[in-house]
Amino acid sequence: MRLAYLGTGDIGLPTLRALATRHEIAAVITQPDHPAGRGLALREPAIKRLAHELGLVVLQPERLRRPEAVGSVRALEVDALVVFAYGQILPQSVLDLPRLAALNIHASLLPRWRGAAPIQAAIRAGDSHTGHTVMFMAAGLDTGDILLQREIPIGADETGGSLHDRLAALAPECILKALELLDRGIAPRQAQDNTLATLAPKLEREAGLLDWNLSAGELARVVRAYDPWPGAYTALPDGRKLKVFRTMAGARSGTPGIVLSADSEGIIVACGEGALGLREIQVEGRKRLPAAEYLRGHSLLAGTKLG
Repeated sequence: MRLAYLGTGDIGLPTLRALATRHEIAAVITQPDHPAGRGLALREPAIKRLAHELGLVVLQPERLRRPEAVGSVRALEVDALVVFAYGQILPQSVLDLPRLAALNIHASLLPRWRGAAPIQAAIRAGDSHTGHTVMFMAAGLDTGDILLQREIPIGADETGGSLHDRLAALAPECILKALELLDRGIAPRQAQDNTLATLAPKLEREAGLLDWNLSAGELARVVRAYDPWPGAYTALPDGRKLKVFRTMAGARSGTPGIVLSADSEGIIVACGEGALGLREIQVEGRKRLPAAEYLRGHSLLAGTKLG
């Protein structure tokens, strides 16, 4: 089939590579290069680098809904659009262009976790399973009819990063099967049950601030969900940021945010329910360390208030 691939996120790298081996990619459409780092040098999306490696045409419209961008996609004359973590909402004028369909790969079992951050939302909520949905795109936010779904379990120690990588590896199988069914004219369409929909809005950096009034179990999931981004953190009494990576929920109790103990077992902080053991941390300006190792060179007294 002749395809246009629309994506920006690293999660789509295996998918683009797989599609290029089985189909004709008329163009890869991705977001414009953006300033990054301390020097604010322009950084190109990883998808763009892979596309050039594969010898593919790359388009980077500022806004896909602009008439000149729509015209560029129309000129490709594709059988289907494949969209995966692109980062812009596609207007109906673009969805109507392919001969057969515009398909989206979404990293959740829709209608659960519609939106920009389904991977983190599933871990934070304590879901036991997630997966991919390949859907026919519609004008709403992840509301299109379902073509197929693939499910995987969420591990007890799963982080946002590890689940991202597992879903990245699963996606090629999903879209290749979906395109096969589409090409054969037997692709199913199942309407979503909107009454079961939940939302996973875009995450901001501030989302990782730990609210010690929550239960220890929920905070442990927050830490795992937001590793590596946006990262979970609290504040030391001197105002420095304390990033938190590995934790363990326990049954001790106390005033939320108060350090109950800080010793060879790590740092134990009281929560709204139970207590959270901080096993791996990073104090602002220092390297990431096991909490017990950090405490060998720095004191943190019981009774200290965090946050």
